[in-house]
Amino acid sequence: MLAIPELPISSFLFEFSFTGKNQLPAYSGSAWRGAFGHALKQTVCVVRNTACQDCMLKSSCAFPYIFETPPPPQTEKMRLYDVAPHPFVIKTPLQKQADTDLVNIGVNLFGKSYRYLPYLIHAFEKAGQQGMGKNRQVFTLNAVKQIQTRQAAQLIYHNGQLTQPALPELIAIPNCPQEIRIHLETPLRIKQDGKNCNQERFTFAAFFGTLLRRISMLTYFHTDTPLVTDFAALTAQSKSVRIMEQQLAWHDWTRYSSRQQTKMAMGGLLGTFTLQDDLQAFWPYLWLGQWTHTGKGTSMGLGAYRIEAASLPRFQD
Repeated sequence: MLAIPELPISSFLFEFSFTGKNQLPAYSGSAWRGAFGHALKQTVCVVRNTACQDCMLKSSCAFPYIFETPPPPQTEKMRLYDVAPHPFVIKTPLQKQADTDLVNIGVNLFGKSYRYLPYLIHAFEKAGQQGMGKNRQVFTLNAVKQIQTRQAAQLIYHNGQLTQPALPELIAIPNCPQEIRIHLETPLRIKQDGKNCNQERFTFAAFFGTLLRRISMLTYFHTDTPLVTDFAALTAQSKSVRIMEQQLAWHDWTRYSSRQQTKMAMGGLLGTFTLQDDLQAFWPYLWLGQWTHTGKGTSMGLGAYRIEAASLPRFQD
């Protein structure tokens, strides 16, 4: 029996306006993530000058859960890691749009993080007001819409008023096509044998293995329904899937880390690859990964991809 991951997802579109020219880079996921995290901590922290790990409120506070996401003490997974997968993804425009004074920021929330939505809206609004980039450009939050796969977008926040959003949804998995093309839209950073996968080392097994681990961890840490499947069998089977056509290239990209006070290399793969083998066993994970992203840097929007096939509608979350 095919295991279907149970990962409730809530998708939102934050509409900001600004004056003058948009001074943020074409892809600004890192800037928005940093500004959001800073504003979220200002919003919810009531114990100043105390590290989150030393705070007695850490188990009930939105900031460590959303932005630092330490594995709980009793965890059976990732016990040797300081950070579990964050329960959100920020999606920013891939290119600057000319002749507009609006910018839309997408936010996907996974599992239980939905309960913190009012804090997130307030933090994004505050981040825009405080200004971003070297020139502290101000962005005004005009509205927030909830995006659902089965109906039109719903306005849930406007003029400081929040209406009750719909509950998170389980993404419906369409029938698996015989052939799919996967478009890597933001840099994909995955490793194989301890090395970054460039276009020469890239394999479907490396891609799927990273995605499977991510979805498994998201269900384990952020839902009450951890993924139960034959991980070893799936991993072994993925090694037999061939990439029929590949047009991938390494894209160098750096971001500035205000916490570490340095530039960080965050390059990865961009482009497309085509699969034609029997993908039924992998299909639910591949489809769901369009919302979760995969690889490193997902919370700032890296590892975004979409699936194209003649029998499928164009993906848009």
